[in-house]
Amino acid sequence: MNGSDFLALPDLALRSHGGSVIAANDEFFAEKENLVTPGPAVFNPSTFGHKGQIYDGWETRRRRTGGHDWAIVRLGLPGIVRGVVVDTSFFTGNFPPYASVEGAAIEGYPSVDEALAARWVPLVPRTALYGDGTNQFPVDVPARVTHVRLSIYPDGGVARLRVHGEVVPDPRLWAGLSVDLAALENGAVVTGCSNMHYASPNNLIAPGFARVMGDGWETARRRDDGNDWVAVRLAGAGVVRLLELDTTHFKGNAPGAASVLGFDASRGADPADPGAWFDLLPRTGLLADTRHRFVVEGERVATDLRLDVFPDGGMARLRAHGWLTEPSLADLTARWQALTAG
Repeated sequence: MNGSDFLALPDLALRSHGGSVIAANDEFFAEKENLVTPGPAVFNPSTFGHKGQIYDGWETRRRRTGGHDWAIVRLGLPGIVRGVVVDTSFFTGNFPPYASVEGAAIEGYPSVDEALAARWVPLVPRTALYGDGTNQFPVDVPARVTHVRLSIYPDGGVARLRVHGEVVPDPRLWAGLSVDLAALENGAVVTGCSNMHYASPNNLIAPGFARVMGDGWETARRRDDGNDWVAVRLAGAGVVRLLELDTTHFKGNAPGAASVLGFDASRGADPADPGAWFDLLPRTGLLADTRHRFVVEGERVATDLRLDVFPDGGMARLRAHGWLTEPSLADLTARWQALTAG
């Protein structure tokens, strides 16, 4: 992956994806938790607290001794890091001149001391930063990590830390259980969509419920005879038994109807062939601001699905609950073991 292509991948550290800043050696001027806040940083000039100008980011005091400052983030979505953004927005005379990022794969739920004692692998070497901007760094380290450590040299402020990558869940949690095959946290990926004028289709498969309309996927108004759609590669090959199409918060702009198709790439079919797709949910009317649940009949295996909305509109979440096939679970387990070895 070259350049800034990694920006299309999910942010593994985002708070709304379950990320958390578990420790920092200093946060005198601004709290460490701001690093993983969703959305861009904001700035209101001349807003002073007891410790000075209030910044939407993490800011340490001026160091008068040697050393450097650091913060540790537990990823909400463990996986392979493909790129990091060290965002210094609005930090002009107080940004760190250098930074580095390391990753670690830590089992379970480690304490801060256990995290500090873990084996850390360099993801981004010590590199110069510029102030009031987004410093982007591609990463080429093929290992699954659960935590990252941002080090700044020697001190200063960082607005956001974005950790983009590929989700690699722990398949040991799935044995004998049904899972949401379309969930980002389980490794599902949006592979295409017709339109994302108002909001990204990645929101459809994000963890949790949408808090506001902007947390979902919404298209522009169509002025033709077509319809909008989203394609999703599932976490693995499996049988979908329950679909959830959630239009929560979409009131005057929910789709009038929707359908869901399935596709099994494991059989070598061509996704460009319309005959290779099969119905999981035929075209069905939808209500505004409603969580719709539909039982799926049959036992056909799918690796991908396509949600069509008619003619356009917005949807908060798409869920596809079901069972992974035994070969798919075995393949996912083998991949996880290979990425966590050593």
